[in-house]
Amino acid sequence: MTGNSPRKPAHTSTSTYYDQLGLHPSASEREIRRAYRKLSKRYHPDTTTLPVTIATPKFQALNEAYATLSNYERRSLYDAKIRYSRVFVAQVPIDRSRRSGDGGVIQDDSPGFIDPIDRPLSSGELFALLLMGSTILGCLALAIAIAVLRGDPW
Repeated sequence: MTGNSPRKPAHTSTSTYYDQLGLHPSASEREIRRAYRKLSKRYHPDTTTLPVTIATPKFQALNEAYATLSNYERRSLYDAKIRYSRVFVAQVPIDRSRRSGDGGVIQDDSPGFIDPIDRPLSSGELFALLLMGSTILGCLALAIAIAVLRGDPW
């Protein structure tokens, strides 16, 4: 027997679903969804250049990992199984820049929001809401003032 240890296969029973998606267990739902979409495009048997014998098991493993991690209850049970606790875990801000192969920085300019409702309101939208709210309150105050001055009963 040689002194070299055997290489660990890419997918073993000891790798976690987080490892399969390339994420830390504290990853947000958005990060899980992004990683799954990126990897599923790479390994889907219909769209990949990899042999079907390699792509299909990898794609099935990704589907299983995503099905578990995208469901809150299943993810909680899975986290307990791998002994990961979410208590006192701070979310690390996402680094939007990444390194290319030649050491240069590639800037990711995508907004990072998947759904149109999954984003904060812009300053213009907040200002419009403030104007609408003040208009409604002003109209209500004006109606009450006119009723009081005319002596109308409530």
